[in-house]
Amino acid sequence: MAFKGKYRPKNPHKVIGDINEITFRSSWERSLMVWLDQNSKVISWGSEVIVIPYLYKADNKIHRYFVDFIIKFEGGEILLVEVKPNKQTQQPEKKPKQSRNKYLKESLTYIKNQNKWEAAKSYCEKQGWVFCVWDEFHLKSLGIKLYKPLAKLRNGRTTRRKTKSNTAPKVRRNATSTKS
Repeated sequence: MAFKGKYRPKNPHKVIGDINEITFRSSWERSLMVWLDQNSKVISWGSEVIVIPYLYKADNKIHRYFVDFIIKFEGGEILLVEVKPNKQTQQPEKKPKQSRNKYLKESLTYIKNQNKWEAAKSYCEKQGWVFCVWDEFHLKSLGIKLYKPLAKLRNGRTTRRKTKSNTAPKVRRNATSTKS
């Protein structure tokens, strides 16, 4: 299940683009948005406001790449940042029990990402900017904690999703006890 939603910044003056259209497509993107919004060294930031054309070599057609983030820091440094799971930054390997279709899909995703990132690096070089791919390990190294989404209950209310750290052991009732 994909985690997607709208982000409402606490510091809207820092946002590049329409503050009503800030969309996160993963919990890591949402966590980074919170970090950018609250970080005093970040002058401004935007989500999916930079569009770069790129050639997808699998179909030999030009496509549009919406880069996840543009970030402007105090010292004048400007980064274009793509947030991806580490797995998608590595060339896939065929596993013994993996289906051919799954391997093909992972391979095409890898090729598409590489084509996008080549175009983004070239674009950034012309602008004097830096292009980066940040995975979960890099985000953690920045001190960014993963946002834990709320789970919907049957009654419509929400609660934090259970993780190993916040689940309490179940208490068993004594089989011999009687109700009053």
